[in-house]
Amino acid sequence: MSKSTTVITDEKRSLFTVRFLISLVLVVAGIAWLVFYYAQARGNPLAFPPVEGSPKAVSDLGDWNYAIGFGALMLGLMVSAHPSTPLGRGRGVVVGMLGCFLVGLLWICTFYVFSDDLSKLWIFNDLGQWNLVVGIAFMAVGFSFATKWE
Repeated sequence: MSKSTTVITDEKRSLFTVRFLISLVLVVAGIAWLVFYYAQARGNPLAFPPVEGSPKAVSDLGDWNYAIGFGALMLGLMVSAHPSTPLGRGRGVVVGMLGCFLVGLLWICTFYVFSDDLSKLWIFNDLGQWNLVVGIAFMAVGFSFATKWE
């Protein structure tokens, strides 16, 4: 059985395709959302009295901000697994797959090593046991790259 040629050859040669730019925007937006929420909108719940975050609309979402940030990040990585992007073809698939596997493994190992005192690690201290879900999600995105490997 022959493979379907869904990607045009010109699209394979160019570096900045629309899909690649969308994936890049999603990854950057996810990281920016996480940093903005943690540094600004979350406030300081450990202070006495607790400091409210600003803007209130974002701080009211609470832990859903992590779902939004990590969701955009993971979605951007999954979109980049398409053959029309540099990470979706050739050696890029292996780099994306192994990169996601290693980031997931390092995320889980970091959580377990520092689980006694997570107070000094950004984002880890708010997520608690949800750090395992984040690490497994990175590995799941690695499997989306693995399905493209030839």
